[in-house]
Order: sequence, then C-alpha cells, then structure tokens
Amino acid sequence: MWPVLILTIVLMGIVFALMSIRILLQKNGKFPNSHIGGNKALNDKGIYCATTQDKMARKQAITFKSLKLDTEYESNTTSC
Repeated sequence: MWPVLILTIVLMGIVFALMSIRILLQKNGKFPNSHIGGNKALNDKGIYCATTQDKMARKQAITFKSLKLDTEYESNTTSC
C-alpha cells in the first residue's frame, strides 16, 4: 500500500509542476481563462455563458404593456 501512496503523491507533484511551468515562466503569468464568457471566438458567434444569456433574455422579456380593462369593470376611483 505504501508504494502506491508514494507513487501517487509523486505523480501528483509532477502534474502540478508541469501545469505551473507556463505560469511561472511567463511574465505576469496567469491561469488561462477557460470560461465561455472569456472565449472571444464564441462571443463573436453570439455564444455566451448561461448567466449572461439569462440576463439578456430577462432584459428582452421586460416589456410593459398597457392594461385595458373591460368597460363594465372600469372604475373611476383611485382606490382598489
């Protein structure tokens, strides 16, 4: 069991080291933005993340229409 645990820890260390090489070697290195909202090619095609698409749909859905009451139910008072 110990050899498997040590091998796993060593392999995980190697993976983390390889993943961080680009970040460590570049000036002002950052992790790449893998979010859909950060992908310019998808944004150019009109594809956005679900949160952004939801906000856009809610903006389009908010339209206020005047409410017309039937004449038999119309009231001239300001109270309900």
